[in-house]
This record gives sequence, C-alpha cells and structure tokens, in this order.
Amino acid sequence: MVLVKGRVLIPGNAEGGLLRLQAPISLWGGVDPGSGVVIDPRHPDHGASITGTVLAMPGAIGSSSSSAIMLELLREGTAPAAVLMAHSDAILALGVVVSIELGYPACPVLEVELSALDGVPEGALLRITSEGQVLRL
Repeated sequence: MVLVKGRVLIPGNAEGGLLRLQAPISLWGGVDPGSGVVIDPRHPDHGASITGTVLAMPGAIGSSSSSAIMLELLREGTAPAAVLMAHSDAILALGVVVSIELGYPACPVLEVELSALDGVPEGALLRITSEGQVLRL
C-alpha cells in the first residue's frame, strides 16, 4: 500500500522499520556514528537506534558537520536504511553523495509530507522505491 510519494533527493531502494523522530536533530553531537544511537541527552528520542530504520525526521538542526556524520554512519554500517524529511536538507544529503563518491553504501533521502505516516505504528515495515514511493508492507 502506497502511503505517500515524496520528492527524491537521493534515489534508492530500501526497507526498514519506521522510526519517527519527535523533534529535529543535529547529527553532529546528536547521533553516535559508531553505534547509530541518538546520544543528545536533550532529544526526546535519546537512546533510540537509527540503524537500519526508515528514519522520519521533522527537520535537521544546522551544522555543516552533519554531512560528515552521515558519511560516517554510512561507512560504519550504522546509518538508517532511508531518510524521510519534512523539509529537505542539502547538508545531510551531501553526506550521502560523498559516501557514493567514495564507494561506500548510500541510503535514499526523500522530502515527504510526514503527516501521511500518521497512524502508521512505530516499527512498521516500510519500503522506499527509487521513484520516491513510500509503501507499507
């Protein structure tokens, strides 16, 4: 079942359980690239692992270093399977582009209307298509 079609920022296919962040996050200082765990003690999702998830983000909080953290997450194998963003973030997407250029894994990044995921339970298995569709499996 197609939940929403988003604007493709980085194409790709992926599957993972839905992790909906409750607040915007800075990857720099907010997520440990070695483990994929949210380490910002002030973030409402502190302690959650983003590894292998379809990560729904209401937004990213500044810092050009977020691209480096996304690159490290991908290189370490601790990145989300896909990123769904309410508002596109070129800095975060740049980390995926650099990962591709360096021959490391990548993950699709889409800009989507996150309200389309309302009613989808946390952890529900989603599939992302290279055309930007978000499907519930």
